[in-house]
Amino acid sequence: MDTTTLNKIHDHLWEIPQKSPMRVPGRIFASEMLVRAMDEKVREQVMNVAALPGIQVASLAMPDAHWGYGFPIGGVAAFDPDEDGIISVGGVGFDISCGVRTIKTGLALEQVRPRLQQLADALFNNIPAGVGSEGLINLTSGQIDEMLAGGARWAVKRGYGSEEDLAYIEEQGMIAGADPSQVSGTAKKRQFREMGTLGAGNHYLEVQVVRDIYEEQAARTMGLKRDDVLISLHCGSRGLGHQIGTDYLKDLAAAAHQYGIVIKDRELVCAPISSPQGKRYFGAMCAGINCALANRQIIAHLVRQVVGRLFPEALVKMLYDVSHNTCKVESHEINGKIKKLYVHRKGATRAFGPGRRDLPREYRDTGQPVLIGGSMGTSSYILIGTDEGMKTSFGSACHGAGRAMSRTQAGKLWQGREVVQSLATQGIIVRGHSFSGIAEEAPGAYKDVTAVVDAAHHAGLARKVVRVVPIACVKG
Repeated sequence: MDTTTLNKIHDHLWEIPQKSPMRVPGRIFASEMLVRAMDEKVREQVMNVAALPGIQVASLAMPDAHWGYGFPIGGVAAFDPDEDGIISVGGVGFDISCGVRTIKTGLALEQVRPRLQQLADALFNNIPAGVGSEGLINLTSGQIDEMLAGGARWAVKRGYGSEEDLAYIEEQGMIAGADPSQVSGTAKKRQFREMGTLGAGNHYLEVQVVRDIYEEQAARTMGLKRDDVLISLHCGSRGLGHQIGTDYLKDLAAAAHQYGIVIKDRELVCAPISSPQGKRYFGAMCAGINCALANRQIIAHLVRQVVGRLFPEALVKMLYDVSHNTCKVESHEINGKIKKLYVHRKGATRAFGPGRRDLPREYRDTGQPVLIGGSMGTSSYILIGTDEGMKTSFGSACHGAGRAMSRTQAGKLWQGREVVQSLATQGIIVRGHSFSGIAEEAPGAYKDVTAVVDAAHHAGLARKVVRVVPIACVKG
């Protein structure tokens, strides 16, 4: 991206000046190096979002931003329903509520290393992954509606995990507003056998070790110390979420035309939040969020069982679970006034600062854990939300490294088998269902996650607490 067309606010914040038909400016949180590496399409998409009705303050892009469907991936925008604000499929994405859950094992590296191979194999064999993967759970139509309404709470009631887990999940495991009746039969059919499965693409299950601690007090609050072994999983609402997005594209396209909403890109089809079409999509989308929360809860239960069998001394506990690819109703201060806004986060994670009642009691004084994943061969990070981020980004931060190239490009540059062998020389065990999928997710296909996280840290979106490194990874 050409930085000469941007106004530099500070070293990690750049502004796209407001011009017609933009209703607000665009803002990009990133270092100059990251901005220059961004495709010009990111600027175009940020500007297009800035032209949508009811948008508040600015159209935002996180440090990992790259081109996406409608919104850039890494795009954030908040809309006021009282100012004709809209809701958009392109502002949520198709993998609704894709997110990260990080689990503490209570084990140190020296305990796990001798049996790491066994652990990797057991996770690979017990957590279904890959394109079209199916789990052991076979839901009836009535049960799937209960799951879509109940989220992780539904899963816990069915014996997958404990009530204690729910306190450490965004929305305590269930988002209000879900309406299973607005989810099509086709979408539900795609999910009957997919609960408790990782899927493919950039989804993973990773065994990690705490390597560096940047903020001792916050790390102690999270119960983390150097050489602790964690397990993180990254997945979403599987086929159901994708089908919801597909189903509502046509509905919202008709709504945009009906209500005279001028959009700069057909991928930004939208409806007024208060319209029947907007309410239908919101209800279906919230059901998709609950599906993802239930899915990660079931997978976490399977992980707990695997770890418990291999390491009876393990004490597996939740650290946190947070989604990206959502639209959520949140209260934020705008020009001295508290407003209820519909905050779209597309490839961006919630990063609430201290004092929010939405957070578990332990984290209210420090801020929400912010889970930022790398790739198979790179670091991941745990940060905490900040007061500054609440003011500048609606309590949002980047969700990962962000792709540097398409999956097609990556598949041409790398061979999956070679990627596995290369990572093995670095002490990282990879188990995958597809060598082509591994090639598409090669570490070199992503931006430098450390540069992305440092930008988020210096921009004040969230503060670094710990860096973790992978020692085993299960891919679809």
